[in-house]
Amino acid sequence: MLRAVGIEPPKLHVVGRLLRDLHDRFPKDVRSVLDDLAHISKRLRKEWELAFYGDIDFIPTEEYTVQEASQAYRGAELVLQTARQVVNAGR
Repeated sequence: MLRAVGIEPPKLHVVGRLLRDLHDRFPKDVRSVLDDLAHISKRLRKEWELAFYGDIDFIPTEEYTVQEASQAYRGAELVLQTARQVVNAGR
């Protein structure tokens, strides 16, 4: 998404603040969801390391509920849908 609007992405996993700061660079029809994307990014950042790698006493499949998984899935769908929209608008 960032490259599609002319921004070289930083070497960070969480770019929510950048999305908010540069919202004017994005197509008008996606600006309304940039705050949602930033929130999703921030929320998932807190979880991704343990979820990906686990720990001796942290087993991801035992730590997350179906509701939490559904919320993460819906967030990922929103991010993907918005990214496709931004990338396709830049073509």
